[in-house]
Amino acid sequence: MRGGRAGSLAASPTLVGAVTVLVVVVAVFLAYQANQGLPFVPTYKLSAQVPNANTLVPGNDVRIGGIRVGAVKTVEPVQQEDGSVNAKLDLELNQDIEPLPVDSTVIVRSRSALGLKYLELRRGTSEEGYEPGATLPLSSATPEPVEIDQVFNTFDDPTRAAIQSNLTEFGNALAGRGVALNAAIGDLRPLVEGLEPVMRNLSSTQTDLGGFVRGLASAAAEVAPVAAIQGQLFVDLDTTFGAFANVARPYIQETISKSPETEDTAIRTLPQIRPLLVNTTGLFRDLRPGFAALRPASDDVMRAVVVGVKALRLAPEFNAQLDPTAQALLDFNNDAGVREGLDDLDGFFDEAQPLLAHVGPAQSVCNYATLLFRNVANHLAFGDGIGTWQRFIPLNAPEGPNAEGSPSSAPANGGGINPANYLHTIPYPNTASAGQSPRECESGNETYIAGQQVIGNIPGDQGILTEGQNCEQLGTCKPKKKKKK
Repeated sequence: MRGGRAGSLAASPTLVGAVTVLVVVVAVFLAYQANQGLPFVPTYKLSAQVPNANTLVPGNDVRIGGIRVGAVKTVEPVQQEDGSVNAKLDLELNQDIEPLPVDSTVIVRSRSALGLKYLELRRGTSEEGYEPGATLPLSSATPEPVEIDQVFNTFDDPTRAAIQSNLTEFGNALAGRGVALNAAIGDLRPLVEGLEPVMRNLSSTQTDLGGFVRGLASAAAEVAPVAAIQGQLFVDLDTTFGAFANVARPYIQETISKSPETEDTAIRTLPQIRPLLVNTTGLFRDLRPGFAALRPASDDVMRAVVVGVKALRLAPEFNAQLDPTAQALLDFNNDAGVREGLDDLDGFFDEAQPLLAHVGPAQSVCNYATLLFRNVANHLAFGDGIGTWQRFIPLNAPEGPNAEGSPSSAPANGGGINPANYLHTIPYPNTASAGQSPRECESGNETYIAGQQVIGNIPGDQGILTEGQNCEQLGTCKPKKKKKK
């Protein structure tokens, strides 16, 4: 009976066809669901935020160390509070990687040059993990990936032309030089053997080659703003080396050829000279404070020596007159009236010292008193037989609110049709007096700032050179170079 039933089942085409269709449908369903995860298999669901999910689509792989551990379920945009937009990925991962450490990172990588992408997870080392349904923050999407089109865009038309030119020139340089290259490679063996301990030292942690490279990077960042100046430096160096080329032979050539003998002599003599140099260094170290103190007075010392030579020639005649002169001074000093007058003068100068210390620089530095008397004299310089008249230039007051030609309620500060309706005044200008900073002659040197109200001292140093002065009076002239005979 059983054999008859089996035979009847296999003999029924309809039943065989139905079973075949069912198997095919199940196989297709399982194949379709393979990218989304097999049905009835538990998964570990997470979400992740990435800056850009361009060309990343649902069904793309999620990998750890190159091994597929899940798939991207959905991709949707998310707008942040600052207005920026990024992407949120819903992930279905294998349950065996649960929990994912909280210090893990994600990055969107290219799977092929055709634009296929996948999401790479890098497991962290934290003991704390993400709960199912948690979201990896945007800060975990690091580092920023480099797209293949960005790499291709670096090879623009000028770059490709340059690469072709380089390959052509490299080929020309190597063509026909095989024997020479073989000989050079053979001669490199002693260099490589000697290079091994050098590279071992460079790779040592005590050498800190990485720190040296970082220092070079910092130095390059510092000199980047002056790249144009450095470029000009190389242009100037080209001029300098061009000048050296004119004397390269025989002068520089002879210097180089004789340098080994000179160095051999220096090697023999420098150890003997070293004690002298050490002692000399100590001597000049001890003399350094004296040199530092002498530097400000060096010009005065030079002038004193020049004048002193002339004075010494007259010294014998001066000495003959010195005795009676000293006696006369002694008699003058012993006179009671002179002593009383000197005491009065001393008291007067003690009282006048604060005033002179404040007022004196106005003339001794800024020359204001001389300018005042000169301008007063020039003010009355024109006249006739009857008398003189004053010189002046009438100035019309600017129009506008609070102008000088009308009552005002505040200092003029623009308004009206006249752009010059701004008050400019310095009630207490700096005159290089004691306690004033900066030390400057502000009156007469102030800059007129158009279209702006200026009340009080002008920022910055206006200098101490005023009209009627020169650098010789101030002692700021640079010494003239002596002409060679």
